[in-house]
Amino acid sequence: MMHKATVTLEPKTLANAADGAKEVLETAHSKLGFIPNLYGNMANSPGALVTYFSGYNQFREHSGFTPVEQEVVFLTISKENGCGYCIAAHSMIADKMSHVPAQVVMAIRNGEIIQDPKLAALSNFTRRLLQSRGLPIDSEVREFLQAGYKEEQILEIILGIAVKTISNYINHVFNTSIDPFFENYIWQEK
Repeated sequence: MMHKATVTLEPKTLANAADGAKEVLETAHSKLGFIPNLYGNMANSPGALVTYFSGYNQFREHSGFTPVEQEVVFLTISKENGCGYCIAAHSMIADKMSHVPAQVVMAIRNGEIIQDPKLAALSNFTRRLLQSRGLPIDSEVREFLQAGYKEEQILEIILGIAVKTISNYINHVFNTSIDPFFENYIWQEK
């Protein structure tokens, strides 16, 4: 069994974050009332934090996906990448903020079939796009479009993959601890 490496950099705070990262931390603190552990760790690279935060907000505001669909995309990516921190965070957001049906959240978390056909098509296409490294086959694209999505939304899923990969990988190398806010949604790979 391979030993997982852990980065030993200390999380940045409002007091010691560099310009760019400090502004993102201030925004997060004002919106959430706390700075997520992910953001403190990510602030060690202001470019990573600013890129993540900008892309995340663009996806939320302009993807054309509903809040439920957005969580399906983020949860699917985080599950594929095995990121317990992001699965916990997005499970909480799915439950408390986006009101994703519990069956959908649990199906993604457990690698089971989503009963809603449109959400299943979205999750399946997101997974295939990630697994194929951006090389879906024609039948997968057709199935996604036939479920009611647009070609432009393929690009939005790629944006989702980009931002979640940044956060998933940073969580992996830091072994980021789950914030108390997300504790009720802890997930572990089976």
